[in-house]
Amino acid sequence: MSQSTHPFAPSLPARRGTGRTLLLMLAVLATVVGLTLTHQPGTDFGWISLVPSLIVLVVAIATHRTLEALAIGAISGLIMLQPQDFVGELADISLAVMMDETIAWLILVCGLMGGFIAMLEKSGCTLSFSHFMTRLVKTRRQSLLSTAALGVLIFIDDYLNALATSAAMKRLTDRFGVSREKLAYIVDSTAAPICILVPLSTWAVYFAELLETNAATKSAGMWLYIQSIPFMLYGWVAMGLVLLVAIGIMPDIGPMKAAEARARSGQPIPDDAPDVALGEDDVPTTRPWVGVINFLAPMAVLIGASAWFEIDLLKGVIVAIMFTILLYLIQRLATFATLMDAIMDGFRTMMLPLAIVAVGFVLREINDQLGMTAFMIDALTPHLTVALLPAIVFLSMAVVVFATGSSWGVFVISIPIVVPIAQSMGAPMPLVVGALLSASSFGSHACFFSDSSVLSSQGSGCQPMQHALTQFPYALIGAGVTALGFLALGFLLT
Repeated sequence: MSQSTHPFAPSLPARRGTGRTLLLMLAVLATVVGLTLTHQPGTDFGWISLVPSLIVLVVAIATHRTLEALAIGAISGLIMLQPQDFVGELADISLAVMMDETIAWLILVCGLMGGFIAMLEKSGCTLSFSHFMTRLVKTRRQSLLSTAALGVLIFIDDYLNALATSAAMKRLTDRFGVSREKLAYIVDSTAAPICILVPLSTWAVYFAELLETNAATKSAGMWLYIQSIPFMLYGWVAMGLVLLVAIGIMPDIGPMKAAEARARSGQPIPDDAPDVALGEDDVPTTRPWVGVINFLAPMAVLIGASAWFEIDLLKGVIVAIMFTILLYLIQRLATFATLMDAIMDGFRTMMLPLAIVAVGFVLREINDQLGMTAFMIDALTPHLTVALLPAIVFLSMAVVVFATGSSWGVFVISIPIVVPIAQSMGAPMPLVVGALLSASSFGSHACFFSDSSVLSSQGSGCQPMQHALTQFPYALIGAGVTALGFLALGFLLT
């Protein structure tokens, strides 16, 4: 008798569980309950505030499931905060997060970006661009270098960078046997780390305003930001590492070595990846130059419109979608119904990364209530000297951003604390701001549930944890070099 295949048919997993996940959950529950019972209500949580983020890290590494790890960490924190009504508190925080303007903006931008890229793919224009690049790019090294170069050119926003670069280059790198994990690493390394180095980006606009609001400078916040660019060491180091990896000087290390071995054997796309390989018969149906123009013109409109509307990616993607629909309908590349279906399909593919980012915001709110950021700063402040300040600011804020996945939100809290400390100690403000921005870009780069990391993995066609585990050794090397750099600059410039 054949197995039933109707949509509502019950099914059994191909492999039974081993019980390790259950033991892990019981261990997490026992830890949380024990800490909750020993904590005295009404007092600060202290080091206990770090526990939910540590639980997220342990569960994610053990299960390779990002969304579930975040949810377990958030619930663990809520049990500590509200043991009698953690379910009600979870509902309240979740509702508040979903009503937050930032989350609403993120859902619209990422969903519409997914729809925009889906239109490029369904019309065959992405494939045309890939075939055109194949004529120019003749080696594996050139495919990696061209991916990095395109990532540097799309500097206006890390979301745009993560999705557009991966969409443009993944078919090309597939042809040269580059693993999707390495593609995701290159794309992610040219997202936030590059955006901080260019004053015409969403990061520059946001942080310049934040610096000016918190009286970090008597002049314009953007001028202080520009002065700090030479000291944003992590961005420079990450860009240097990408070039070394692309050229082949930096060897494949850790999980990346296994991913590249799999790709060289003929499987660039990992198992369980949210993408499919192209068949041999997948060729552009339009003339090559027409397809390339139809790919590049919408991209140019997206970047130009975003810049025109004062670096607003939401307005830029709306204009780009309307332009693309009109362009493709005039040329009869696709029907109106096909383009609308592509937008909806693209929006649908972004649901998992959006869910991960939304739950990450819930965890951030819980960490704020536990006082994690304040604990980290208070614990390190007694050990500060003028020379050590930049390195300690980088390391402490890098840990906080990595633990929370909030590369922007954390600094709303930390900048009003760090700036007065730096001013009272007479530390060079551009150096301190460089340390803060370096920590922010490292957290965005290395955290496996940060928005840019999740979008880089989604766009490149691999799971978030597949990307996170292969990228982390390189990010850790970058962080170590950056910390040593700030230590040296602290003694040289103070």
